Amino acid sequence: MVIAIDALTRQVSLDDLPIDLSRKEFDLLLALAQRAGEVVTKRELLADVWRQTYGGGDRTVDVHLSWLRRKLGETAAAPRYLHSVRGVGVRLAAPDSELGVH
Repeated sequence: MVIAIDALTRQVSLDDLPIDLSRKEFDLLLALAQRAGEVVTKRELLADVWRQTYGGGDRTVDVHLSWLRRKLGETAAAPRYLHSVRGVGVRLAAPDSELGVH
């Protein structure tokens, strides 16, 4: 499975099949893709995606991650791309370089 993200057209595909993402889901995925392999804290995601520089919205990030996982065909218990790092944040890691950002 290969996930491709086109930042200019705001389109995402999984194995050449388009994935319909909401604006925030796309922004969240792009923010993680721009830092692929790094652990990104929920606070950093709130600042980057929601423009909130203070805490209090961790649950918002969790909910959007859940929706994004579902659309990518994975779960938190069986992640393929979105890996939770307990007590720290989340990391976008594609198995065997299956991630393309344009």
